[in-house]
Amino acid sequence: MTTDSALPAAPLRAAQPPPAPASLCLLRLSALGDVTHVLPLLHTLRNAWPETPVTWVIGRGEHRLLEGLPGVEFIEYDKRSGLAGMRALRRQLRGRRFEALLQLQVAARANLLSAFIPARRRIGYDRSRSKDLHGLFVNERIPDRPGIHVLDAIGSFCEPLGLVQGVVEWNLPVPAEAHAWARAQWPDDGTPVLMVSPCSSHARRNWRAERYAAVADHAIARGWRVVLCGGRSTLERETTDAILAAMRGPALDLVGKDTLKQLPALLARADLLMTPDSGPMHIANAMGTAVLGLHAATNPDRSGPYSDRRFCANRYDDAARRYLGKPASELRWGTRIEADGVMDLVTVEDGIAAFERYAGPAP
Repeated sequence: MTTDSALPAAPLRAAQPPPAPASLCLLRLSALGDVTHVLPLLHTLRNAWPETPVTWVIGRGEHRLLEGLPGVEFIEYDKRSGLAGMRALRRQLRGRRFEALLQLQVAARANLLSAFIPARRRIGYDRSRSKDLHGLFVNERIPDRPGIHVLDAIGSFCEPLGLVQGVVEWNLPVPAEAHAWARAQWPDDGTPVLMVSPCSSHARRNWRAERYAAVADHAIARGWRVVLCGGRSTLERETTDAILAAMRGPALDLVGKDTLKQLPALLARADLLMTPDSGPMHIANAMGTAVLGLHAATNPDRSGPYSDRRFCANRYDDAARRYLGKPASELRWGTRIEADGVMDLVTVEDGIAAFERYAGPAP
């Protein structure tokens, strides 16, 4: 019998939402994974104050991923537009003043852009997460809680407003035609699917093609279907070709064939996604797909798949000891170890062991 003391604690919630703010603005330009992390915060705000207008200043590609999200006004900022684009944003917002700006990005460009957004309250990160003069652009800060996942840090932006993020929900806006496209790519015959998204936008986080191929062949030997996905960059095409050339078994190559709206639907059809720390990792997690994350350059406890990190291959501590001369526990939280060759610390055996943790014993 389960006793009350053994039950999981209920999520902490504000007893009653405080009075609704007149308007809110979120500033998070990039990247795909990070804007996915913002969705639970957004839903917390919208659930508490459904009548409050919410504006999100966002990057162009990230907007394509989230387009159709109900109850949000999106304003695109093109990073290539520089100061001219910032002035254009100020003109677009002329006559408006937000009750609160949530400054969810600490990069120099985003900090400067925030100065062009009129707001009474300007809520930013705690001092330990600040950089690039972030503190000059905010007048309030979120609580300083070291050692938490990126999603939870973003979620705490509702606390200065009197809320607490409890239930984490994503609800990515994926149209029915995107799901129909994904269903058409391979038969729904009960064969489990290992999807491989091999490239991060940070090249030093990427694994060797022959290692992807070895784990993929292991999955095929276990009766799995292997599907490759990714964008249209030269790096992704060349990496995919190298994986296919190194594989002994067959794989379905969908690299460069989907859109940002189709990607979440495609990831949702997989049983397990193998990928480095990347946007597809977090989109797959948001769609309920398990993730075999490959980590040495980044700490999975900070930026790995939020819902379940049991299937990650984690060599971050080894990387800290080799490249920085100290264990991961002594590093500043969030330290990236994006050194040449760092991902070689993740072995084929690590990848296969992570796959086996998900797949379970062979029948």
